[in-house]
Amino acid sequence: MMMEKDSVLVIGAGIGGLAAAIRVAAAGRPVTVLEAQGSPGGKMRTLPSPAGPVDAGPTVLTLRHVFDDLFAHAGARLDDHVTLTRLPILARHFWPDGARLDLLPCADANARAIGDAFGPRARDEFTRFARETAALFAAFERPIMHAPRPDALGAARAVLGQPALWPWLAPGRRLDAMLRARFAEPRLRQLFGRYATYVGGNPARAPAVLGLIWQAEAAGVWAVRGGMAALARALAELLVRLGGDLRLNAPVAEILCDSGGLRGVRLASGRELAARQVVFNGDPAALPALMGARAPRLRSAPRSLSAQVWTFAAEVAPEGLGRDALAYHSVFFADDAEDEFGPLARGRQPRAGTIYICAQDRAGALPRGLERFQFILNAPPCASHRKDPPCPIDPFPRLRDFGLHLSPRPGAAAMTGPLGFARLFPHSAGALYGLSPDGALATFQRPVARSPVPGLYLAGGGVHPGAGVPMAALSGGFAAQAVLRDPISVSRWARMAMRGGISTGSAMTARAPSR
Repeated sequence: MMMEKDSVLVIGAGIGGLAAAIRVAAAGRPVTVLEAQGSPGGKMRTLPSPAGPVDAGPTVLTLRHVFDDLFAHAGARLDDHVTLTRLPILARHFWPDGARLDLLPCADANARAIGDAFGPRARDEFTRFARETAALFAAFERPIMHAPRPDALGAARAVLGQPALWPWLAPGRRLDAMLRARFAEPRLRQLFGRYATYVGGNPARAPAVLGLIWQAEAAGVWAVRGGMAALARALAELLVRLGGDLRLNAPVAEILCDSGGLRGVRLASGRELAARQVVFNGDPAALPALMGARAPRLRSAPRSLSAQVWTFAAEVAPEGLGRDALAYHSVFFADDAEDEFGPLARGRQPRAGTIYICAQDRAGALPRGLERFQFILNAPPCASHRKDPPCPIDPFPRLRDFGLHLSPRPGAAAMTGPLGFARLFPHSAGALYGLSPDGALATFQRPVARSPVPGLYLAGGGVHPGAGVPMAALSGGFAAQAVLRDPISVSRWARMAMRGGISTGSAMTARAPSR
């Protein structure tokens, strides 16, 4: 194997892997990214439809400053590489009783809208909730989200002088219980509890502090022209311009180790690539299959939620809700939160869960004819690798009950379920967010960028600071930071062929080989 002393390999071209590789390349280090699929992005993937490629993973960009900073670190501007549209409506929400609510990127406007929909008490309760979760987000941003290792003491110090935040951190306090204490209106409890699912959590089990996730969306939501996959392509192009090497259709079969530590990887083709530093951008649960007994012992259970994801093209009929009813993001709630999250907590598919719809062509003018859609319904991870959990009620009759009529209706092939995700992302059990965020200590139990194995680093939504596009990018930054800070000891290096080098006799040392 040829090896450059300071070369770095990155396994996986998801957002975490690309972010890590860009920062390593920007520092002048040679870096190669190995991606099993034929395009970059990982879970940020697309599927074909008669109206064009449909996003089959994340649908929008939040916390865009994370990507502004990443591009700036590489001497570029985000806006020069992707076209972003800030959405005027964060999400439009529908309930079975006919209630409807738009949330906007403005706290005062949201308070007025909630007051109009649910009354002055609900308005005042939201104002308190928004104030508290904004303070929580600010308190956790530096010591948790922007720290390579979560700093519990730093977070505690940040809230020490704010007694109103203490109940959010009470041991054992669950998000649904906290929302019951904050909202008399059950529909608002259902709405803000749903944000736990953004990181694969169940509000009936998730810690109350996950209420701060709302603030990531409240700060603004951007649609990417060409879909989120266009952002992944822009990152890949930036990496190549920096001198990085991106190899697609290059699955890794094994991470190689010797007595001195990591020594590279073996591809599924049998070819070996050498490096003493490897960034793994995948589910940490897959490491034992790649490393055997040398794999680090990392917590990998319980697993997060999975999903049933539908991707297709259809027209919205003028009858019922009408063609203009949907926003870019629309949410059609289940009759009752317990009917959805109770079965999920038991590993079962709910009979009629909440339906999230991304109408991908509605970032601007109302489209005509076929539109691209992604539906997401929460699902449990795989209990078996042989079949998906049953789905006795599909989303389309449920949407007709709301008055939304789509034609043509897609077939079963348009749906990817937990088993499909398990096949796409090996050893994940279809859990889209890795380790479950449920439980008081879950934030502190995720693996961090620097693994226990010297030279092995971790990135992606399955490691700290957690799931979501911005968090995955931050994890890649932490991995790159660790790579660049860790010295590579020459004494650990195996003998290898060096470019331009040859072993010859030395007149100074007689029979000893020349160095």
